Parts: sequence; structure tokens; C-alpha cells
Amino acid sequence: MAISLPALARSRGIIKPRTADATGVYTSVDALVGLEAMARDLTFLRKAPVRRLLAGRHESRMRGRGLSFEELRNYLPGDDIRAIDWRVTARTGKPVVRVYDEEKDRPALILVDQRINMFFGSRRAMKSVAAAEVAALSAWRVLALGDRVGGFVFGDEEVTETRPYRSREAVIRLADSIVRHNTALQAGSQAPHGAEQLDVVLTTVANIARHDHLIIVVSDFDGYSLETRDMLLKLSAHNDVICVLIYDPFLLELPRKGDIVFSGGLLQAEVQFGHGNVREAIDSFARKRGRALRAWQEELGLPMLPISAAEEVAPQLRTMLGQLASRQRRR
Repeated sequence: MAISLPALARSRGIIKPRTADATGVYTSVDALVGLEAMARDLTFLRKAPVRRLLAGRHESRMRGRGLSFEELRNYLPGDDIRAIDWRVTARTGKPVVRVYDEEKDRPALILVDQRINMFFGSRRAMKSVAAAEVAALSAWRVLALGDRVGGFVFGDEEVTETRPYRSREAVIRLADSIVRHNTALQAGSQAPHGAEQLDVVLTTVANIARHDHLIIVVSDFDGYSLETRDMLLKLSAHNDVICVLIYDPFLLELPRKGDIVFSGGLLQAEVQFGHGNVREAIDSFARKRGRALRAWQEELGLPMLPISAAEEVAPQLRTMLGQLASRQRRR
């Protein structure tokens, strides 16, 4: 069996359980548009009132400027100066604004990883396809809630922005961008792996999403670093951030025999899974990496939702978001 494991070796390639044009290797705009009905019962964050001056992440309801007062919070660049509460500002010595909840506008930015490391799958679908499905489901649900939706799709060399709008056309534009990046992925690509692209996109988003955005990062987090962690923490200080970790179970269910060929595009190396120490080393790598990413949820308060590319995405996402909402209710 000849395969390539980009997440393991920072290489490029693809597991081919089917022919190259089979369902699950690539997605289409029609397929992503067709997920609209399956997104209707998804819930991203608990809508609960906030009664503290500086509320924690994920406790605020969707905010906007309306008639019903909701909370006081510190002034942020870009806030309307007419919303400043001058009495509280004089008392605290810091500018404080009044937040209202009638309008409830919360723009959403969906970050979708379509780098070569996502072009990998052992069954059902590539990670790149699973990421596309998560992004489409999220976009349709955000639109149904009445919020603006847009995002960034990033490959190894290119990043495409879709500005947030409250329309079906905006979701379809985002889907079209995802599909363009998705169908450009090829096992034999000679393009350098853009390990730094996730950080590049997060930096761009940080300059746009000053506060009160919903930011959904859909990736396998290949190439993550302490800078990635710090940028996500910074974003989550004034926004709602959800990380969706796309993975393939192959690395967690390694075969006990067989020869595997790892490819970096130009070079190849054969690994024999019949040797226990080989399986143990790879298994240890995969599980350690997964634990490190999932630890962000406990350490930083960042939801890290694992989604397997080997199973249908919508039921998994529904379950993960339901568990997230349940945890928030218990706070």
C-alpha cells in the first residue's frame, strides 16, 4: 500500500481509497449549497445576558446597538463614541461604552484550510472536503440567524477573502472560493507547503475583527506554533472563537502490517508497519499532537471541536456544538 502522510512528515500526497474523480476527493458548489437544510438546527454559542463590566469569553449574547440595554464594557477602537457612558467613564477613569442587544448583529468570519496537508483521507472523504463541509454548514447557519457571513480560504500560496454580507449570494461566493482552492489540490503538486499560512490569515483577521465577531477556524492546524496559540487567544479576548480540528483516524488506527511509502513530492521513503516501534512512534506523534491542540480548550477557553473526515460531518458538528452549548449552560 503506497500512501503519503502530510500531517506526519510535513509532506505532500494523498491516500487514494477510490479513483481520483470519486466523491469525497473533491467537493462542488452544488454539494456545499445542498447542505443548507442540514444546518438549520446547529447552535454555535449560548445566548445569555452578561451582567459584568468585563465579561468572559462565550458568555455574551450577540451584540449590536439597539434599544434594550445589555451591559457595560471597556471602549474598543471602532466603537461609536455616542455609546460612551460618561458617568461610568468618569468614575472608573477608563472609557466605557453601553451595549444594547436589540440589533444582535455579529459578523462571522470562517477560516477554511485548503492547503496540501488537507489533501489526505483514508475513507469517506479528504480532510479538505470535510473542512469545506464544516465551513458551508457554519455559513448557512450564520445566515439563518440573520448575521453577516464571510471568510478566508487559504491554500499553500494563496489566500482568498470573501467579505461578510447578509445574503445567500455571500454564502455562495464563499462556497465558490472554497471549491476553487479545493479542486486545485493535487497529489503531485510541487508548490512549497505553506506551513505559515494559518498564522498569516489569523494576523489578517485580527486587523479586521476588532470585537463582537464570530470567528470559526476550520483546519487540521498543521504548522501550528505558540504564535498561533497567542493569536487565537488575542482574537478571543473580544470575539467568539471556535476552532474545528479536522482529522483522519488513520493515524489513530494504524495497520499492524504492510509497507507504507511516505512522499514529499520529490523524495520517497518506505516504512514497514510490521515493526512495532514504527507504529508506536507514529501513534505517539499523532496522539501527542492531538492532546496539545485539545488542551487549548481547557487552558485558553477556546472550543476545539474534533471532526473526523471519515464520518458524515453534519451529525458530528451537531453533537460537538450541542456539547459546547451544554458546557456553557453549566458555567
